[in-house]
Amino acid sequence: MHVNWQDLGAAFALYLVLEGIFPFLNPATVKQAFASLIRLSDQSLRLFGLTSMIAGCLLLYLIRS
Repeated sequence: MHVNWQDLGAAFALYLVLEGIFPFLNPATVKQAFASLIRLSDQSLRLFGLTSMIAGCLLLYLIRS
C-alpha cells in the first residue's frame, strides 16, 4: 500500500483548521461543552468516540470510492 504523505498532511491540516473554528468563534460554549464532557461516564465517551471513528471511516470510504 502506497501512502500519499501530501494527502495525509493536507487532511491533518484541514482537521486542525476545522477543530479550531468553533473555539475561535465561541470560546464560552466550548468551555461549557468540555465541562459537560467531564460529567460523562467513560463508557459514554468511548461509545461516542467509536461512533465518530466509524462515521469517519464510512465517510472516507464513500468519498474515496
